[in-house]
Amino acid sequence: MERFFRLKELGTNVRTEVMAGLTTFMTMAYILAVNPAILSPTGLDWTAVFLATALAAGIFTIAMGLFVNFPVALAPGMGLNAYFASVILASAATDTPISPAMGLTAVFISGIIFIILTVTQIRQMLITAVPDSLKHAITVGIGLFIAVIGLKNSGLMTIIAFENGDTLISLGSFHNENVVFTVIAIALIAILMVLRVPGAILFGILGTTVIALISGHVNISEALEGKTWIPDFSTMNVWHFDFAGVLEVGLITVILTFTFVELFDTFGTLVGTANRAGIMKDPEKGKKVVGKAMMIDAIGVGGGAVLGTSTVTAFVESSAGIAQGGRSGLTAVTTGICFLLAIFLSPLVALVPGTATAAALIIVGVLMMQSVKEIDFSDMVYAIPAFLTLAMMPFTYSIANGISFGIVSYVLLASVANIAGKGKYKVHWLMWILAVLIVCRYVFMGGE
Repeated sequence: MERFFRLKELGTNVRTEVMAGLTTFMTMAYILAVNPAILSPTGLDWTAVFLATALAAGIFTIAMGLFVNFPVALAPGMGLNAYFASVILASAATDTPISPAMGLTAVFISGIIFIILTVTQIRQMLITAVPDSLKHAITVGIGLFIAVIGLKNSGLMTIIAFENGDTLISLGSFHNENVVFTVIAIALIAILMVLRVPGAILFGILGTTVIALISGHVNISEALEGKTWIPDFSTMNVWHFDFAGVLEVGLITVILTFTFVELFDTFGTLVGTANRAGIMKDPEKGKKVVGKAMMIDAIGVGGGAVLGTSTVTAFVESSAGIAQGGRSGLTAVTTGICFLLAIFLSPLVALVPGTATAAALIIVGVLMMQSVKEIDFSDMVYAIPAFLTLAMMPFTYSIANGISFGIVSYVLLASVANIAGKGKYKVHWLMWILAVLIVCRYVFMGGE
């Protein structure tokens, strides 16, 4: 195991990697419940989606660990699953309703497109094309993004809706039990980290779970309701496709949206986590690792659709395991095995409260902020695109939006500076192409 995963070379050991893998799983485990809840209203069976989610996450995360030796986990992506459901549900009242089979077909086709883009090295070129300032901004932006996810899921951050349609972000009520337990979890994890306890995030999650069970915050009977120890694989929607229906309805826009959002979400996640893991310190080595990871990710998109779930993608929550010391594929393999075991142990997974995992995400956001010191804010050509990148991710709740604004603004400002003789900034030809595609996307597709 030491030789296969190059643990000594990467400055880690088996215990650290396993702990990191368990931590990543604990912060990602919510997808096992959330994904079925989002997709089942479209007509897909809850159990079928649960099994597809666990299998897809397990299989492709293990593949990431074995074939890339990269501590990143994959699972059906949040946001893309909501878009999948919204497209199908919104079409129900139209003359051309979109079935779940058509939606899964659109995801599968986008996966084929990803494989082509990866094989042709176009996705890998992004690593060279994007300036370092934007790469670090992406890391910070993702940290803020997942912190917002944690704040929102916990109730610490609430969205107030007014009658005129306006909304306002506000602090949650401390009369809300979830808010109180999230604060307890944050305090527990933070104290353990200050004391430099190995596995602080994982032990913080487990400690909060114990407190929640003892205090009655988690109702065991409710948490275990409907959960079975023996999975029923006969319910799964394997190869549940309708290619003829896709051609008839014309889901080109949907396919392009899946492709566009996944392209930047994955790039941001892989580069951000690679930076956090120290892999990008050697640019050439980092490029190769991320390139291989992109291929596994591309296969995962199509493979997840075959199993019956929405777009599978690299998860930003992998940062939790990396922050815990995960540096090799053993972290990913551990996480993947946990997802496969979750098929049989779903009642136990259900006992971990969302407040515990939400707190972990908030703490990871703190850790990922460290990359902000690598951005040169004294040079506005780098500072403004970097700021737009890291600000737009959490405030628009989209990694893709942040990267899009960063790319377009950098191309514009660097080009103007070069023409005016105010500097010599490198603008890769691929950045020009991306900038044009991004502008077209927002102009003709409204950013959807």
